[in-house]
Amino acid sequence: MNNLKLAAAALALASLASGAFAQTQPAAGGAMEKCYGVAMAGHNDCKAGAGTTCAGTSKTDYQGNSWKNVPVGTCTTIKTPHGTGSLSPMAS
Repeated sequence: MNNLKLAAAALALASLASGAFAQTQPAAGGAMEKCYGVAMAGHNDCKAGAGTTCAGTSKTDYQGNSWKNVPVGTCTTIKTPHGTGSLSPMAS
């Protein structure tokens, strides 16, 4: 009986975890777009303006010329302490 309860609990947790993961990840092959001003320092996806080369080189949180790939249509809804994300580079 205990094994059955344990298996049921494990299955329930696995289902919850996979559902939460699916909600945070774009669908396979989903279209992505560059979203400027939403990356945390050192977590941009690629070139972040003068003095940087590629991923992970942004110097400050929400740096206006650094970008992250986000699902199409979500960029301008991402809220930061400096406003919302932008589809084009902006002043930091």
